[in-house]
Amino acid sequence: MDARLGRAGLRPLAVGGAALVLASLVPASAGEGWDALLFGSLDAGASAFLTVGAKVALDRLDGDGFVLLGSLGAGRRPERAACNCLPAFTLARTRYTVLGSALAGYQWFHDWGVVAAFAGPETTAEMLADGLGARMAMPPRYGLRLHGEIWARPSADTLVHGVAILGTAREDGWARLAWGHRLWGAYLGPEASLYADRLGYRKWSFGVHATDFALGRYSLRVSAGLQTETGTARPAPYLSIATWAPF
Repeated sequence: MDARLGRAGLRPLAVGGAALVLASLVPASAGEGWDALLFGSLDAGASAFLTVGAKVALDRLDGDGFVLLGSLGAGRRPERAACNCLPAFTLARTRYTVLGSALAGYQWFHDWGVVAAFAGPETTAEMLADGLGARMAMPPRYGLRLHGEIWARPSADTLVHGVAILGTAREDGWARLAWGHRLWGAYLGPEASLYADRLGYRKWSFGVHATDFALGRYSLRVSAGLQTETGTARPAPYLSIATWAPF
């Protein structure tokens, strides 16, 4: 973030997740007196997940106050499962997931950055499909989601972003840490993330990112690198694209 960005300059960054596809999840009454930001993200690798959502404040998103955060996502990932048959063999299958949440929280603005904390209900539905054509839909699960996030500026030209999300519907968690230096109109630097769930699935990602560069009225983040996933023999490349814009 360059020196001309103050509290208002943190507004597009404080959303957290960001996006490839924008969705109008803002309440129909949003208008004068509301401040809203639309966001979304696409993470693609051996597995893939797409998220769209909105962040809404009753007053201003670029200041202290209560905030609503809603999102809807869908994805797929390959898995391997042992077949209890004779002879026994390993069966390749795909897990499809839909996940939605509606959170409420508070954000605190400081001269050095922004801290935000959210909590609220989440729900998920999953389906398993194997290479033999069998499909099994699993019952919906409901739970609580906790979301914490920080955007910090150690200096006028550097940015540190950290986020942690825990959910009980899938008994999973995700965390990301990134550092960037302002160069060529964006923050460039390394990133690392970890996703884990109750099934023993783990996904580590290590790469580089370019955050907060503009394309028209949209702000974007692009990340690329290598990731390792449970069930894969070797690291594979990944690409993540995100965008956010005021409503």
